[in-house]
Amino acid sequence: MLMIKAIVRPEKSNIVLAELNSAGFPGVTKIDVVGRGKQKGIRIGDVVYDELPKEMILLVIRNEDKDDVVNIISKYAKSGEKGTYGDGKIFVSPVEEVYTISSGKKEN
Repeated sequence: MLMIKAIVRPEKSNIVLAELNSAGFPGVTKIDVVGRGKQKGIRIGDVVYDELPKEMILLVIRNEDKDDVVNIISKYAKSGEKGTYGDGKIFVSPVEEVYTISSGKKEN
């Protein structure tokens, strides 16, 4: 199993979530976060905003679904045709074990 952590622009998260759901990936967690990447924030006049609002989407998937999920997130989180700085990142990490809290059972 794999955990996907996607950091996306807030205005893109609803479409990403809708597309993941329609592709059969309804189980997600969404968290409001702040951060900055290569663009180092934005400067407006003399004011620098170095903590920009983003949303983190977390989901655990089967290994064989990785390409589908990464492609969906990449396609729908991108700004415009070519994308731009600040569109976000996708992190893929292995998940060793998963347990359902209510039953205490380990999932496969």
